Amino acid sequence: MHEVVRNELERHLSGKASEAFYMHVAKCEACRAEVAEMDELSAVLCELSPSLGEVPEPSLGFYTRVAATIREQQPRSPFARLFSPGQAFFQRVAFASLLLIAGLGSVLISNEMNEDGLDATTIMAQYDGATAHASAAEPDRLLVTLAAYHQ
Repeated sequence: MHEVVRNELERHLSGKASEAFYMHVAKCEACRAEVAEMDELSAVLCELSPSLGEVPEPSLGFYTRVAATIREQQPRSPFARLFSPGQAFFQRVAFASLLLIAGLGSVLISNEMNEDGLDATTIMAQYDGATAHASAAEPDRLLVTLAAYHQ
């Protein structure tokens, strides 16, 4: 196929080719045969293609079924199944949350005691305002007394 035919073939199929195209096709037997085949093929394709109003609409849920089929056919790794949303995943999250709460609770309970192993009630019971205390320990004891004060 010559260049003039190659450049103008699409415009010919839509009915808008130049006069140079038609003059070349009239003279060249090989190009005339190619254009004739393309015309036949174009006519067959036009018959097979539906018009704009005749395009069928997919049924309700079609795209959802296609997406589900694609997801089912994809290979899944064990690691992906571990974190995939579902009942098992949320059970794992709930169990991990309970373990975290239990661990934090035990840390808080064990840290409730101060450095000397005494809690606030014991320190307040030992506090005697009449006796002199070491100046470094006095602010801590005073804070404990103020924090535990109830009217």
